[in-house]
Amino acid sequence: MTLKDVTAMSQVAPTVRGEAVHALHAVIEEAAGLLEVEYDRGRVLRVLDLYGEGLPGATVAFRVATGAGRAGELDCRFSLPRQIEPYELAVAGGLVEESGHPAGRLLAEVRESCQVDSYGIDFGVVGGFKKIWVVLARTALQDVRTLAGLPSMPPALGRSLDFIARHRLGESVGLLGIDYRHRTVNIYFGEPPEGGIDPAAVRAMLRETGQAEPSEQMLRLGRLAFGVYVTLGWDSPAIERVCLAVASTDPASLPVRLDERIGRFVAHVRAGDPSTRFVYAVASQPDGEYYKLQSYYRWGAAVPEIMQLPEGSLADPV
Repeated sequence: MTLKDVTAMSQVAPTVRGEAVHALHAVIEEAAGLLEVEYDRGRVLRVLDLYGEGLPGATVAFRVATGAGRAGELDCRFSLPRQIEPYELAVAGGLVEESGHPAGRLLAEVRESCQVDSYGIDFGVVGGFKKIWVVLARTALQDVRTLAGLPSMPPALGRSLDFIARHRLGESVGLLGIDYRHRTVNIYFGEPPEGGIDPAAVRAMLRETGQAEPSEQMLRLGRLAFGVYVTLGWDSPAIERVCLAVASTDPASLPVRLDERIGRFVAHVRAGDPSTRFVYAVASQPDGEYYKLQSYYRWGAAVPEIMQLPEGSLADPV
């Protein structure tokens, strides 16, 4: 399939599509200016134009992160309807190069074995295209053991099934992300133990996967976590990263100190819309932890189900 073939399939009127691309880029430009992030306008528009068919009704979110190599970036992610073929578009548009790596086959295998509800695209305004998200139907969440059995899934997932069961992360998966740049996969579990994850359990998970000792701030967030996700790659036999996520309408109310850059971003977003939803997350790696904040520029009614949020978790901020 060529880019010309894919583009010809679009059912969205060019005017509506163009307006959606322009509107989202204007917001990206404003956010990047606030965060003093310099980026290539053409590179961003290339991604938006390629997936413009899905933008008019998309859920849109932005993410900022702390830590070396992350502070100079602004990530944007948006949803796509399942009739769009995101990987084929990325290859045809030159965003991903087909190299024969299992990452390039995994999406097709997930699609064949699971009931897909929708997709998502993740890119950095500086670094470019990163991930494709796969949202599984809420009524047909996938058993993690089935996903582990897919031929192109990182073998580390199968080796980690005992770890997942012992730490009660959950038996089913509703969301996964395939990172084509870093060649990793994110597996999301939305069923943490009631009452969150206690400090002893957080320490045990990180110690077992070779992560750094958690800070008190990470342990506090564990108590509030609505979900956990793990990152796995094809070049490592073990889990590479563990992340805890907390939902809130006011990140300043969380029992943590916000990084100055993240705090500035939160203030700007809430000044425009005090009801904006956020997801604040802490990720642990062998060399330490870092923090991420995601804000929703355009919220979709299906987001709580995608994230497997408990009822009322955003109506009553943590």
